[in-house]
Amino acid sequence: MSKRLKMPAIEQLQGRQLGRILIKMGRIRRGDVVEALELQKQRGGPIGSILVELGHITEEDLNLALAAQVGMEAIELGTMEIPDEVIKMVPSQMANTYKAVPFDYDAGKNMLSIAVASPDNFQATDDLQTLMGFSVKAAITPADDLKKALDRYYPEEEQESITTLIDEIQSDEDLVRFEGRGDSIDLEELKEMADSNPVKKLLNLVLLQAIRDKASDIHFEPFEDEFKMRYRIDGVLYEMVPPPRYIAVAIASRIKVMANLDIAERRLPQDGRIELIVAGNPIDLRVAVLPTMFGESVVMRILDRSAVQLDLDRLGLREDDLSVLRQMIHKPNGIVINTGPTGCGKTTTLYACLKELNTIETKILTSEDPVEYDIDGMVQCQVRADIGLTFGRCLRSFLRQDPDIILVGEIRDLETAQIAVQASLTGHLVLTTLHTNDAPSAIARMLDLGLETFLITATLEAIVAQRLCRRICDNCKTEFHPSEQLLLELNLSQEDVEGKLLYYGKGCDYCNNTGYRGRQGIYEIMVVDDEIREEIIAESSTAALRALALKKGMRTLRESGLLAIFDGVTTIEEVVKETVVDD
Repeated sequence: MSKRLKMPAIEQLQGRQLGRILIKMGRIRRGDVVEALELQKQRGGPIGSILVELGHITEEDLNLALAAQVGMEAIELGTMEIPDEVIKMVPSQMANTYKAVPFDYDAGKNMLSIAVASPDNFQATDDLQTLMGFSVKAAITPADDLKKALDRYYPEEEQESITTLIDEIQSDEDLVRFEGRGDSIDLEELKEMADSNPVKKLLNLVLLQAIRDKASDIHFEPFEDEFKMRYRIDGVLYEMVPPPRYIAVAIASRIKVMANLDIAERRLPQDGRIELIVAGNPIDLRVAVLPTMFGESVVMRILDRSAVQLDLDRLGLREDDLSVLRQMIHKPNGIVINTGPTGCGKTTTLYACLKELNTIETKILTSEDPVEYDIDGMVQCQVRADIGLTFGRCLRSFLRQDPDIILVGEIRDLETAQIAVQASLTGHLVLTTLHTNDAPSAIARMLDLGLETFLITATLEAIVAQRLCRRICDNCKTEFHPSEQLLLELNLSQEDVEGKLLYYGKGCDYCNNTGYRGRQGIYEIMVVDDEIREEIIAESSTAALRALALKKGMRTLRESGLLAIFDGVTTIEEVVKETVVDD
């Protein structure tokens, strides 16, 4: 059982003023509160911090009083013996990540009691409820006691690995009985599997590891004889140790429970989201469930708001390109198109543009599918084609909302293209994306959608094409001299790299021995001026438009990539993979 710190009953303290709580706790006298209140009148600030500053109480006293104010029990964790079965309910990684130690479990109420050192540690309670499926009740304990308990019960060197959890699953009789059952599992059994502690622990460990390694997606894929878990880091998929095939249903069901999806529906695709706060950072997980021949394939997209760089200066744009892009997005009206394949960073670039434009005197409306990052000061609208809320319908409504700047997630059809043009002609700046391989090809794509040439020339201001290249890891960056064979892949000779330093990553623990850490954009910006407009009206070929843009100083994706190589940012292999040979 928990041992309470020597304090008045929680009912006497809950909801009272902080000064009164501290007096009842015997930490201060009435005169100390009066002194602190006088100081608060003069300069403001929380009374608790003032009392600490005056030396009347310690930070620990303040934490205990704040916890009592919100009804949290105070316990002496250092004098308790916590049963092994309670400790095992929270995996080591989670206990250390959330700085929380479980000390009691009520099976009847499914209530887990945890000790935390700060009354503000709400995410420990919220996320453990989401991830583990318990009702969670927090109690406060001194910070030193919590640290000692973490070191004692969850030593870093004994942290559970995915391999040890998979061994635990293979020896779990309740789960092994589902081997070879296929689809013949009823709803009650599904719920039982989803609530199994080994399954919850494995999924949470995979999630925490993926977030820690800055993965963008986690894939759970059932095949005929195996179940794969993979995650994508910097655009490349890596495989984890595969768990037994028979827990595929359990993992899919657990994810559905967390994302509030229907676990009984296994024949139709489902989409949902999970919101977490990990190590103080808000994380959104977008969940997509797809029925396949051998079960449900689940992909979780990780949107870590702390990891994304929504700053134009940090995207990898060169000074001259940055200056051109800034000039384009500060125009009062017109269309700026960002183009490239899926996953090349178009959304991040457009968000960075909007963040720069997002001032108190500017009304910004966005229609997205889906809304990836929630940004203060912007009105963001989620497209829902299933109920008829398309990009076109959103845009039509936007024009009655008195906007200055509009972001259209993607121009997919003629209706959306026409309304975007109409918005631009009526004095709005429109930012949008298209799927094309390079900047000049965007013109052909717009004509292909059915837009007239005079409308394109009247509204289009610039087209930005981009790709993402992996950055060389700064920790293991090594200089090298490329071979003739390697240079030929970029149509270069030894003379072209004379006097230039080239680098690659040897591989280290920091970059998981890949030699790369993070990604950055390479860009191609085509400014639509009067000469290019004449070529568009004359319906010139994409090749002719490209030739004219190059003559006017456009830097191609391949050229941007070469400059990034010579800057020591990326490698020849990355640029060859992401760009095509210039004509």
